[in-house]
Amino acid sequence: MIKKYNIKNQRGFSLIEMMVVVVILGLIVLGLVTFFTGGTKSWVAGQSQLKAQREARQAMDRMVREIREGNNIIIGFDISITVNIPNFDDKGIITSHNSVPYSLSGITIKRDSVPLIDNVLKKENEAIFRYFESSGIEVIPPVPIDNNVSKIHINLKVDVDKDGNPDVTLNTDVNLRNYGLQ
Repeated sequence: MIKKYNIKNQRGFSLIEMMVVVVILGLIVLGLVTFFTGGTKSWVAGQSQLKAQREARQAMDRMVREIREGNNIIIGFDISITVNIPNFDDKGIITSHNSVPYSLSGITIKRDSVPLIDNVLKKENEAIFRYFESSGIEVIPPVPIDNNVSKIHINLKVDVDKDGNPDVTLNTDVNLRNYGLQ
């Protein structure tokens, strides 16, 4: 026996209903894409800032270690310092000394002539290196510095995204151990 279907009562979606559904789904997908794109951009910016902060911290740690262990420091203006670093043999005996200059050249802190930290911000009348006597009194370069200097304060502001605002700020005090020893 053959069944007969009644086509009159079956009704599908109209073209307008389908277009409305497509528009609504399009808006939802657009919102999701915008949300995930913004999240991805934030993550990339955060990773970039984290990398710059890590590299600046490592460079700052190296500079602090060499300044702390140096036995003679020649102070230029607030943007340069030369450290006399001892070289040791296998037995821990000092064999010679190296003079290592640190300076701000444009927006880069350099060790010798090798870039160490890029995109350093320096405002007018803002010192990167500040020098203090053991009594806590600040010594302003370029006056002659003698063995009374016992601490150097280093203040670096790094602009990772180059928008003119500091993204990473590094501050540290270096207590000089061997200053004046020859």
